[in-house]
Amino acid sequence: MTGGHPPAGARVAAVFGSSRIGPEHPDYAVSMEMGRLLGEAGWTVATGGHDGAMAAVSRGARDAGAHVVGVTLPGPQGRSPNAWVAEERPARDLFARLAMLLDADAWIAVAGGVGTLAEIAVAWNLMQNAHVAHRPLVLVGEGWARVVDAMRGALVVDAADLTMVTCVPDPAAAMSALGPRLPG
Repeated sequence: MTGGHPPAGARVAAVFGSSRIGPEHPDYAVSMEMGRLLGEAGWTVATGGHDGAMAAVSRGARDAGAHVVGVTLPGPQGRSPNAWVAEERPARDLFARLAMLLDADAWIAVAGGVGTLAEIAVAWNLMQNAHVAHRPLVLVGEGWARVVDAMRGALVVDAADLTMVTCVPDPAAAMSALGPRLPG
């Protein structure tokens, strides 16, 4: 793992995703594509820094020349950051990790489970309650659209809440939702 810091003034996209998928899972390739597109567009990419979708995003971003930050957690067997993390930022616990990732300029979710859902919910709620400035919250994949639809039908979610989240089918649509390419 190499050290380093993101370029001065770089925009940071935090990408949330499951640690439970491997290279054989179809969402691994989707996650890698998300990282690649972010890297090609000039974003610094931050993930939880471990395996699965986080490794795929990190790999795609690094292959595209992006600076990759891994906000890691200690764990059993001394979990290490994935091989594509250029800068590790260890967090003392899950709450510190989430605070560090939520400091990004945009939030993106790829294939995930309960942990990814929790990260999305916290980000969304922080915007809803004006604890953070509005920023893109983009959920990639049909599964997330179904989750948001279920929330709309089962929870107290109004139209203003729904404007804070964008569900897209694939990484290319996620890039469109983030806005124009960065200069340089």
